[in-house]
Amino acid sequence: MTDSVQGDTQTAAALISAEGLGVRFRRNRGSRRSFKDLFAGRARRTRRGEFWALRDVSFTVRPGEAIGVVGRNGQGKSTLLKLVARVLFPDEGRVSVGGGVAPLIEITGGFVGDLTVRDNVHLTAGLHGLTKREIAARFDSIIEFAGAADVIDTPFKHLSSGMKVRVAFSVISQLDEPVLLVDEVLAVGDKAFRAKCYRRIDELLAEGKTLFLVSHNERDLRRFCTRGLYLNGGRLVLDGPIDDVLDRYAADHPVD
Repeated sequence: MTDSVQGDTQTAAALISAEGLGVRFRRNRGSRRSFKDLFAGRARRTRRGEFWALRDVSFTVRPGEAIGVVGRNGQGKSTLLKLVARVLFPDEGRVSVGGGVAPLIEITGGFVGDLTVRDNVHLTAGLHGLTKREIAARFDSIIEFAGAADVIDTPFKHLSSGMKVRVAFSVISQLDEPVLLVDEVLAVGDKAFRAKCYRRIDELLAEGKTLFLVSHNERDLRRFCTRGLYLNGGRLVLDGPIDDVLDRYAADHPVD
């Protein structure tokens, strides 16, 4: 049975509502399976070679909440964020999001390798609803934050992994979407840039943005998040204060 504080979150208007979410991966649906999914999901496969990446997951999120998503690799964390981002659709249940989403789920997600940094900034920001005038007004700030002035006309695919994260975070954090999704990418990059990212996340939270943060870094989770969702075996084990969630996770996995 799932322990939860959902009753508290339902007392206010929900920005995100998930009911009975289930996502099933099959061998003949390769576009929805990664190597990690294949490896980590073996224990959850059905007799027909299927497995459930998520099953019977329900929660609500109020505007301005900061949610840490906790669990070992392959337990459904990234799948959950993709559902919230609406780049993946559930096989069971439903999820509704009352506004746009700024996703930083994968380093290269949404960026075109053959396009330059300049073109990718315009493309990605435009796809998220910014006008040409708004992009022009924010362009210099995006490039400055990323430290990308020297590679502005370099194809994105030629950037280092660290620089890709810099550019991606800089663009996504300048969007006006009410929900920010961050999946592990803060673990990439140097210490100085991570500090800049932390300050920017603090600013976004102060502006009332809603944060979903997937991380194995306990310090980051305790710093930014007030609430946690603990996933294990594709199911929601605990929904509660972040300290309680991290303590439960540590108790369940003492060698992590």
